[in-house]
Amino acid sequence: MNRSPAPAEPPEPARILVVDDDPTVGEVVAGYLTRAGHLVERAEDGPRGLALAERHRPDLLVLDLMLPGLDGLEVLRRLRARPDRADLPVVLLTARGDEADRVLGLELGADDYVTKPFSPRELVLRVQSILRRARTAASAATSAAPAQPLRSGDLALDPRARRAHRAGRELPLTSREFDLLAFLLRHPGTVFSRQELMQRVWGWDFGDLSTVTVHVRRLREKIEDDPGAPELISTVWGVGYRYDPAGPAGQAGQAGQASGGAGRDDAGRDGAR
Repeated sequence: MNRSPAPAEPPEPARILVVDDDPTVGEVVAGYLTRAGHLVERAEDGPRGLALAERHRPDLLVLDLMLPGLDGLEVLRRLRARPDRADLPVVLLTARGDEADRVLGLELGADDYVTKPFSPRELVLRVQSILRRARTAASAATSAAPAQPLRSGDLALDPRARRAHRAGRELPLTSREFDLLAFLLRHPGTVFSRQELMQRVWGWDFGDLSTVTVHVRRLREKIEDDPGAPELISTVWGVGYRYDPAGPAGQAGQAGQASGGAGRDDAGRDGAR
């Protein structure tokens, strides 16, 4: 899917850290993001980038995978290990042949990736989309309006606190995993294709659909008794994914109203795994 999102309103300025050892790439990316109205700081190696991200939390991190001193995956791994950086939005810059590293980056909690060579304008659009999503979630969490807790069996989500528990144990969900689980709990029994989840959870009309696949797999690892034989998030082959309510008689507690049986035939177009 190669479409780019439609132009949006100018975003509020964000503090963005760009970590790339190629001075040309770093300068171009920083230049485009600055012209888009953001405040940009740069680092050219892993240790420096990690130190800046830890010392002054940016609103978003643009992170190259191939870095001297400390590679991008290790930088991401260390940031995600910190509770105060676990939900930091991250966009990876990867080489075209780094598919295994891209998947690993998504599994570590990266929000998106852009493959080199890339269009700086597309990168800016992706950054702005992620920032809008993060700000919407933050605004909802601090809103004075009460947010209804979500429950399904022994799963409990608090949208305002952005916290999730299963059987009383807090789940270590990334921001994107939380959004995905909350969406599924609000639509029990409904099948969604990966493209639909990309649009309705990520808010994107573009991007690699394997991003959704990886996040579903990571979510299963955190909420399923046996991730290899999932009972809560089912794969509907050739269509997509469905959340099957937990609890007595298959009811989802306060998880919201089902949208009806979405028996859409996306076979051969979704490829969900």
